[in-house]
Amino acid sequence: MPHDFTDIHDCTCNNLRKAARAVTQYYDGALRPAGIRATQFSLLSAIREFGTVSIGTLAEESVMDRTTLTRNLKLLEDEGLVTIAAGEDARVREVSLTPAAQEKLGVAIRYWRKAQLQMATRMGNDGVRHLLRALSGAVEAARSD
Repeated sequence: MPHDFTDIHDCTCNNLRKAARAVTQYYDGALRPAGIRATQFSLLSAIREFGTVSIGTLAEESVMDRTTLTRNLKLLEDEGLVTIAAGEDARVREVSLTPAAQEKLGVAIRYWRKAQLQMATRMGNDGVRHLLRALSGAVEAARSD
């Protein structure tokens, strides 16, 4: 007999949001000694991967609406961690890391790696791999409309 997913306790959105809050709180605590939050770490790491990236591309890759991303980037800019400037096309705003961000990420990565290892220990390597595949599938399923 197939499972009936009409119960609120089986709500994909509710459970993903709950898990995201719990995991974010865990990583926030782990990254606290580096003076950075998990959301900041994620954004700065994404920008580091690109080098310089347009806000539009970063929003798409981060699966974040531009308004929320712009607000978060403004906070990082105010902290001296990113620069936001016009690209070759003046209509496109590009983001890059400052040396202070590179330094902060260098410190934070040690705490992040420790948190990653602790999560892998608690969940098991197979559990982490399964979760990452399932989350990628959820992103794709949500984008398929």
